[in-house]
Amino acid sequence: MKLYCKVVALALCLGILLLLYLFVGNADEPPLKVAKGNRLAHVSSGPAADVAPALRARFRAVPPAAAEQEEEEAAQVSRREPRLHRKPGKRSAARGKFANVRRPKDLKPSTVQLLSPPPPWMHLAVVACGDRLEETLIMLKSAVLFSNRKLKFHIFAEDSLKPEFERKLQDWPPSYMKKFEHNVYPIAFSVGNAQEWKKLFKPCAAQRLFLPMILKDVDSLLYVDTDVLFLRPIDDIWDFLRAFNSTQLAAMAPEHEIPKIGWYSRFARHPYYGTTGVNSGVMLMNLTRIRNAQFKNSMIPTGLTWEEMLYPLYQKYKNYITWGDQDLLNIIFSFNPERLYLFPCQWNYRPDHCMYGSNCKGAEEEGISILHGNRGVYHDDKQPTFKALYEVIRDFSFEDNLFQSMYYPLQSKFLDTVHTLCGRIPQVFLKQIEITMKKIYENRVVIHVGANFRL
Repeated sequence: MKLYCKVVALALCLGILLLLYLFVGNADEPPLKVAKGNRLAHVSSGPAADVAPALRARFRAVPPAAAEQEEEEAAQVSRREPRLHRKPGKRSAARGKFANVRRPKDLKPSTVQLLSPPPPWMHLAVVACGDRLEETLIMLKSAVLFSNRKLKFHIFAEDSLKPEFERKLQDWPPSYMKKFEHNVYPIAFSVGNAQEWKKLFKPCAAQRLFLPMILKDVDSLLYVDTDVLFLRPIDDIWDFLRAFNSTQLAAMAPEHEIPKIGWYSRFARHPYYGTTGVNSGVMLMNLTRIRNAQFKNSMIPTGLTWEEMLYPLYQKYKNYITWGDQDLLNIIFSFNPERLYLFPCQWNYRPDHCMYGSNCKGAEEEGISILHGNRGVYHDDKQPTFKALYEVIRDFSFEDNLFQSMYYPLQSKFLDTVHTLCGRIPQVFLKQIEITMKKIYENRVVIHVGANFRL
């Protein structure tokens, strides 16, 4: 029995020594060595030696030339992409070996790339005189409600209206005030007789002709009459600037779609653009091009600048024009048709497009983009469809829900307009504004919530 115990004890000692040799002795051996000629030709002794034949059987040998080429490429990559040098740090149980990796929010400001600059401002100009204060504010309200990018309002008004504009705009909610900046300018005419210009057609309407000379630091501008309402973002009409060719410097919509019933084709006693003339209630302008261009005219054989041309042109045709500054613009572009870009009719939709029957195909397909309530239709009962849109936007509170406080009341009001030709096509009036409201909802609710959602 004693002999048996001694044998067992000796066997245990030998086993322990063998294990110590395997685990401790091999730790001092160098790592696996690979010959250049054959990367699996020589593997050091130890447990890894047993796997060498299997590896050689599964992987082909790499020729010496290829091995040297791979090592040279690896060295080049190493030179091109140096390793990040990190300072040693204490590892935490949660982060382990990634304890020293800096998260994006921990980066120093100097290492963060600058974001791309914000898109340029969109400039909107309007001229308000007399009793046009409310109309102008409702137009500006529709612009702010639906637009995406920031706006700069250039408001030209009589001195008595300036404090009213300042007070009313300051009453708008801060969330909307941060979407725009505004300047209020006095009425001014740089050439000719100021009183004569001021009385042309409607009070102060001729002011738009002088915008290129007054706003010298503005490159491009959208001018609209006070009786305009935006039913989609201004961003969309602003994009037409990129559609201009190298000669075009302004854009307007036709005065009418059917020449036989158009005003200019039947009554005009002066030159006008195209077959129906153009309406200047919505006018997109590249002011830089206007300032630099030479315009053909009927007065002298050579070209004239915009400023040089205005007053002589007015003097020549003042006894033949009916619609004031709009007639002058028609005369200018009748001699320079290559300089005008033509909007589709849905970008300047007026009662003429539906009061005799629907004749604006673009609006029938896409809906109205910009509503132009000329003829005073916002303030009488001749075209209740136009009046309904004006009143709903006027009464809408900025912080209310667009669908509940604007779209549904608008649908209800339209039920009372079906006795008119314009009221029989409610889808033309509702289609684009519904699309716009859905996009606003997605931007303000869906995307906003998704961006702030955290698992």
